[in-house]
Amino acid sequence: MSTHRPHCPIDDLPARSAPALDLLAGVKVLDLTTSVAGPYAGQLLADMGATVVKVEKPKGGDDARAWGPPFLHGESLWFMSVNRGKHSVTLDIGCPQGQEILHKLVAQCDVILLNIVGRVQRKLGLDAATLRALNPRLIHLSLTGFGLHGDRADLPCYDLIAEGYSGVMDLTGELDAPAQKVGTPAADMLAGHDAAMAVTAALFRRQREGVGCDIDVSMVESMSRFMAPRLMPYLGSGELSRRSGGRDSVIAIYQVFETADDPMTLGLGNDAIWKRFWEAVGRPEMSASQAYASNAQRRTARPELVEIIAEVLRAQPRSHWLELFTQARVPAGPIQRLDEVASDRALHAAGFIYRTEGPDGPIPQVGLGIRFDGSTEGTAMPPPKLGAHTESILGAWLGCESTQIEQLRAQRVV
Repeated sequence: MSTHRPHCPIDDLPARSAPALDLLAGVKVLDLTTSVAGPYAGQLLADMGATVVKVEKPKGGDDARAWGPPFLHGESLWFMSVNRGKHSVTLDIGCPQGQEILHKLVAQCDVILLNIVGRVQRKLGLDAATLRALNPRLIHLSLTGFGLHGDRADLPCYDLIAEGYSGVMDLTGELDAPAQKVGTPAADMLAGHDAAMAVTAALFRRQREGVGCDIDVSMVESMSRFMAPRLMPYLGSGELSRRSGGRDSVIAIYQVFETADDPMTLGLGNDAIWKRFWEAVGRPEMSASQAYASNAQRRTARPELVEIIAEVLRAQPRSHWLELFTQARVPAGPIQRLDEVASDRALHAAGFIYRTEGPDGPIPQVGLGIRFDGSTEGTAMPPPKLGAHTESILGAWLGCESTQIEQLRAQRVV
C-alpha cells in the first residue's frame, strides 16, 4: 500500500539551511516551560545561538505536544512552532533523584526559564533564592499569568485569560458582536518575546558586573503594555475607546475598505499621504479642500469621508488600487488569509517562510525575521523528539555514564 501523502503547502516552500547564529554562543539555557509563551522565549534564545535544553516530564512531555490535530510526522505543529533549536531531556523533577539531577544542571547553566507560579516554585525548590545558592550568577526567569506577587499570583492563566484582562478583546471586533480574541496567541507571544529580551539584557549586565538576575514576566502585563496606545489616551483624557471593527483610530482614515472584488486596508496617516491619495484617484479637489486640511478636521468629518472613499474604491478591483497606491506611495495592502501569507513571494524571497529537513521528513519554518549582519536564525536543529537528547546532555554536562542513564530510565526518573 502506498504511503505517499497528499500535496501539502510545505511542499511549495523554499528549502533553506543556514549556519546557526552565534550571538549567544556559549550561553546555556534550561527551559522548563510548557505550552507557548515560555517555549517561545526559549526558541528565540536558541535562534540567537544559545544552547537551550528543554526539560520535560517523562510521560507526555510539554503539554503542547498533544495539541492537535494537525500533526506532522506524529508531532504537534503548535509544539513545533515554538520549539526549534532545542535539545529535549526528560526528567521527573518531582522526585528526589530528579531534583538532584536538575540542581546539577542548574549549576552548569546560565539561564533557567520557568512558567510555574511562585508557590509551586518554592515547593519544588525551583525558586530564585534556592537556585541562586547553587549558582550565584544564574539568571532566573519566571513567566506566569499574573507575576510572582500580588493577589492574583497563584491563579492559573492561559493566553485567552490574559487577553481578556488586557482590554484587547474589548477592542477587537464589532461593537454589536461579542468581544473577540486576537487570531493568534498574542499574549503568549508577546510575553515570550519580553522574556527573551529580558534575558539578553540580564546577560549583558552579568557580563559587566558578574551578577545574576531574578526576572518576573507577567502575561497580563505584557499584553496590557501592548495596549498602551489605547490605554494612555483614556488615562489622559477619559475618552473610552470601544471596538469598532478596526475603523476607529487616532488617524482619521485608517481601516478596511471594500473594492470591486476583495477588501483592502488603507492608512492615510499624514497630510502628505492624504494629498497623494486624492491625486492618485483623480480627485485633487479633495486634497486642496481646507475643510479636510488637518487630521483633526478629518476626524470630525470621518463619516462623510469614509463614505466618499468607499464609493471611490468600489469602482475598481483591489489589484488596480494596490498597483496605483504602490506607485503613489500610499500605505495600502491586501487582507491575506493564512494560505496567502504562506505563499507570499516576498516572504519566501526574504527566507522568512521556508522548510528544513527533520529526522522524519520536511518541517515548515516561520523565521525569526531579524537579521544580524545579514543573517537570520539557523536551522541546524528541528523541534526535538521527546527526550531525544537526554543521554547526550546528561553525559556532556554531568558526566553520566550510559549505564547510569539506563538505570534512571528504569526508575522512570528520566
